[in-house]
Amino acid sequence: MRFCRYDDDRYGVVQGDKVHDITAIVEKVLAGKKDPRWGDPMITHLDEVRKAVGDVSALPSKPVASVKLLSPTARPSKLIAAPTNYHAHVAEMSERKHERPASKGIAGSGLFLKANSAMVGPGEGVHIRFLDKLNEHELELLIVIGKVASEVSEDEALDYVAGYSLSLDMTVRGGEERSYRKSCDSYAVIGPWMVTKDEIADPNNVAFKHYVNGELRHDANSKDLIWNCQKLISEASKFYTLYPGDVIFTGAPAGVGPVKPGDVQTSECAAIGNMEVKVYAYKKPA
Repeated sequence: MRFCRYDDDRYGVVQGDKVHDITAIVEKVLAGKKDPRWGDPMITHLDEVRKAVGDVSALPSKPVASVKLLSPTARPSKLIAAPTNYHAHVAEMSERKHERPASKGIAGSGLFLKANSAMVGPGEGVHIRFLDKLNEHELELLIVIGKVASEVSEDEALDYVAGYSLSLDMTVRGGEERSYRKSCDSYAVIGPWMVTKDEIADPNNVAFKHYVNGELRHDANSKDLIWNCQKLISEASKFYTLYPGDVIFTGAPAGVGPVKPGDVQTSECAAIGNMEVKVYAYKKPA
């Protein structure tokens, strides 16, 4: 199934070009249940939701193109990200002069966290906060955790997955720490929806492309990850307890490039879906 959140925090199942409203079903499943201290309630009870949803064809629906897509996970306890996890990206970043020395790969850097407040859905867009600095896109495969996980092995890691999405790890280039530069509001785009893990036989063989104003920037496949999905989950769980709805940005492939207000970013992935993300100039709230 393909689960989404949209418009005024409604829940939906995407089939073809329609989103079917399952908000009432989700609310019924969650009614009376204790709110988890950490993590996303809907994803915590995803198996129950799936059973309750059943056939969505009779449910109210709208064209996907007519709704505002939000992040499919509403309340992750943390956004975990993998730096320099493709050899080709390591190589391209090693040639950069405007940033602190690039790492030799993820093994030497470990993982980092992005602020939860950076998370948005594709319908909300990216809002560039520093127009005088280089802001770049990094399209990545995203893992959505489905069960509490701590110190799990690589062999069992995928048992803790709820599903997969696409993600834009937007970045302000500079010499500061990654978490600082990558945590601006709207710099963690997740979408277009979450595809449950049963629909993706091998997350380590997912092809995806990314365009800016029609120009191809990324043409990649997760088979080229240095740390594959199982390794990322296992390593993250050694340092943090993972909760339902937590996400792992798996790392950017080669082809990162600049974006500016007015640009339109388009991501394509046959296994997950396509999303469009517009770029705006940040405006301070009134």
